[in-house]
Amino acid sequence: MDSASNVQIVPSSSDLSSPISESPWEYEVFLSFRGEDTRYTFTERLYEALVEKGVVTFKDDEELEIGKRISLELICAIKKSRIAVVVLSRNYASSASCLQELVKIVERVEERRMKIFPIFYHVDPSNVRHQRETFADAFVEHDKRFKENIKEVRAWRDALKKVANHSGYSLKDGSESMHIQTIVGKISRDLDGTLSGVDEDNLVGMDSRVEKIKLHLDMTLNDVRFIGICGMSGIGKTTLAQAVFKRIRSQFQASSFLNNVRMEHEKHGLATLQQQLLIDMKLKSEKDKAYVCTGIDETIKRLRYKKVLLVLDDVDNIVQLKTLAGNHNWFGSGSRIIITTKHRQLLKIHGVQNVYMAEKLNECDALQLFCQEAFHKPHCEKGLLDLCEGFISYADGHPLALTVLGSSLLGKERKLWESAWDRLKEFPDKVIQNTLQISFDALGDTEKKLFLDIACFFNGEEKKRVADILEGSGCYPKIDMENLIDKSLITILERKLWIHDLLQRVGWEIIRCQSPQNPGERSRLWLCDDVFKVLMDNTGTASVEGMMLNSYPHQQECLKPEAFSMMTNLRLLRIYNVHLPLGLSYLSNELHLMEWYEYPLRSIPRGFQPVKLVELIMPRSRFEQLPMGFTNLKTLKLLDLSDSRNLILTPDFTGFPNLEKLILQGCTRLEKVDPSVGALERLILLNLRDCKCLRSFPHEINLKSLEILILSGCSRLKNFPEIGQNMIYLSKLYLDGTAIEELPSSIEHLTNLALLNLRDCKSLLSFPRVLFGLASLKSLILSGCRCQPTKSGHPLGLSPILSPIDVRLNFVQLISFSVLYYLILPNTYLRILTCVALILWTHFSCVARQHESKPINLLLPRSFSGLSSVVSLDLSDCNLLDGAFPDDLSCLSSLQSLNLSRNGFICLPNSISQLSKLKFLCLDNCTKLKSLQNLPISTQLVMARECTSLENYSGQVVVWTSGEAGFTFINCLSLADDEECKVGENSSKPRTSKHFTSN
Repeated sequence: MDSASNVQIVPSSSDLSSPISESPWEYEVFLSFRGEDTRYTFTERLYEALVEKGVVTFKDDEELEIGKRISLELICAIKKSRIAVVVLSRNYASSASCLQELVKIVERVEERRMKIFPIFYHVDPSNVRHQRETFADAFVEHDKRFKENIKEVRAWRDALKKVANHSGYSLKDGSESMHIQTIVGKISRDLDGTLSGVDEDNLVGMDSRVEKIKLHLDMTLNDVRFIGICGMSGIGKTTLAQAVFKRIRSQFQASSFLNNVRMEHEKHGLATLQQQLLIDMKLKSEKDKAYVCTGIDETIKRLRYKKVLLVLDDVDNIVQLKTLAGNHNWFGSGSRIIITTKHRQLLKIHGVQNVYMAEKLNECDALQLFCQEAFHKPHCEKGLLDLCEGFISYADGHPLALTVLGSSLLGKERKLWESAWDRLKEFPDKVIQNTLQISFDALGDTEKKLFLDIACFFNGEEKKRVADILEGSGCYPKIDMENLIDKSLITILERKLWIHDLLQRVGWEIIRCQSPQNPGERSRLWLCDDVFKVLMDNTGTASVEGMMLNSYPHQQECLKPEAFSMMTNLRLLRIYNVHLPLGLSYLSNELHLMEWYEYPLRSIPRGFQPVKLVELIMPRSRFEQLPMGFTNLKTLKLLDLSDSRNLILTPDFTGFPNLEKLILQGCTRLEKVDPSVGALERLILLNLRDCKCLRSFPHEINLKSLEILILSGCSRLKNFPEIGQNMIYLSKLYLDGTAIEELPSSIEHLTNLALLNLRDCKSLLSFPRVLFGLASLKSLILSGCRCQPTKSGHPLGLSPILSPIDVRLNFVQLISFSVLYYLILPNTYLRILTCVALILWTHFSCVARQHESKPINLLLPRSFSGLSSVVSLDLSDCNLLDGAFPDDLSCLSSLQSLNLSRNGFICLPNSISQLSKLKFLCLDNCTKLKSLQNLPISTQLVMARECTSLENYSGQVVVWTSGEAGFTFINCLSLADDEECKVGENSSKPRTSKHFTSN
């Protein structure tokens, strides 16, 4: 027997997507043949071709004596083979041993443990099936020789008939070499469907992932390509690599799957892995395995001219890559090398550019996999769906966790499911914990510290913020974060740090195990019960580095003054809803983050000077001014005292040179901002929203880093400061709800301003013309800007012409006073003067009443020249009437969204047709609007709700379409009656309509 080593594809215990035990197969092909017919001819060449292809093949080279039964070795070989290739030649049936083999093979096939591939070598399949010609002759002899065991002969006949009914390959004429090449190709493809370690029927969600890998492989190219599969432990990297290997290996001259490289390297060294690679690819015989491998040179020499498929599974060291797959020149054209690893940096170092990040299962696939393990069927049993959903949510799409949890519940009743769920919420499954903790244990000390901080406190937080807070706290967040990302322990999504739920629980369990019974001796506390137990009992120790509540407590707790006195190494503090009736005696000076909501005291502990503080967040505090301990904080980057309603004064900001965000919104008693705010050269955000008493702001601001300034709701702020030339980064300015009357001309220095909000600035006298120089302005909001009348009665101090209607309304009043004064006053001159005065008084009182009941509209400029960059313009609720719009709107060449809601015009201005890029127009509550004319052809959506003056007003929705464009009108059904209506008169195509009832 010519034995060859098998490529064992066994998934590691830490990397499964379905339960796959180690394969019992030792051979891929078992050759059954009649020795005297084909041993040294066809069968020998077929065997060599299979071996050359990398197919592990069993061929028995011993001739059995006539009458002897087949050996246990042959039976064992049949049982350990995936496919039986039966060469049915002219004299095959004359061999009793061949027929005995065939019976064993058919038994395995019928048990679905083996596939069969018959080759009809110069024989007619029908002669085999019906046992004619030489097959008939053979059974005549068998009937004579085994007449006492005719039942066995009948079994041979049945086996032969069954084999002949299987599809195979008929070989008659032509080149045997070509036939063999075709046969080997067919066998290889069949093998791809039965590869060890991958049960296609049990894999879930695999097809889409394999297709993504195939895109990286790009088999149409003849280059040498390295592909990485990267992800956390147990996410399915190995199983995915196995599935890909199975499906494409037949396209290569040689292949090898080196499983669990990390562990094999640790146990046996790299030389053994090199030997196995060469043996798998038939470049080194099994007999040579005992000799020492000659190393990299031999590997290169033997692989260089072969098109090979190589999988290196679970690589964790660059030396492994350099030794087993050094570079592209090691391999022949068309070769593909797949590397699975948790370490993305290894792939970068080795120059692997095609990397697939292994994905967790979606909810549907997760449910199917869990049910497959828990019930041996793809759906949940009745009465257990709620618990299934709990376990699936816990696993968060992690294949190993789903497999372990599901299989542990197989065959158990609901009470045991409930008990298992209750336990799991408190204590993680040991198999999952131990598997995932391997990655943690391999980290350096500072990486471990960072990982635990993220797992306990900062999952979902901005990467930059976490790095700032933890800088100088015993870790090196910038480089350590990158290492955690490279090792698939954390990910970055939209600039935020994310850690898989299971990895987070690994971190929690590591912390719990530091002191299972006494939370005060653990390094990090985040659960309400643990935090308040430590604070109420005063059991905190120097071990505690972080105490950050992850949820708001249900009730207020009263703490003793010394609650924090033993926690001298506390770096991170987040706490809510506590009462300190006797004050507070101590807080750690090691704090980097202090986040205390509703701090109940007006002062801080004596001696508390947290000079390492990076963020001070104390919303709704009782401070009237910032305590002295907070006045010299060189590392402070965020100061948030929002909604501190007692705050009267801001601090001297010169003590905060690195401050980036200042949030004082809702400080309703704050009257002024200290001028030292101008010294904050790193300030990015200044938020003073709803500081309703704020009257005084520095005369000039020149904050070179400022990006966002919020003064919304500062209803007593009348003067906006001058803008310095350095404020080139300010992009958002919120002045809505202020009493500002005009903007300074220096606003032109805001060259990067993209959004300006002037909503409800009712003191604005007219459209701010200074805006015309803002080339970057994208969004301008003027909603509710109605100029109020001055003391003279007119917003500009002018008096309109006397209205005859007003005179008639006040005529009775005028005559009454005239008669009265005529009777009282002594001479005609005084009587005339009095009548004139009465007439003037009546006129102005009428005008004043007009303006009291009806604010003046916002005065728009004659041209919007200079606002060509504006994309969105909001002029809603500005009391705009017909004729208020400029005749030329073409200057708004970028405008896409226009809001004209709650205005008083009857018709849309003709100039609106000039808005060539307009897509959205809002006309809601324009109650006087009667028609829609001249809409630009670019318009896609028109909202016209509660436009009650439109003809045949209705409460339905009409959708108008023209080509790819479409309009939506709400409450204007009448427009559907006329296909062309008055909509889009500039359109070259008539518009059709569709009706939908509005909700």
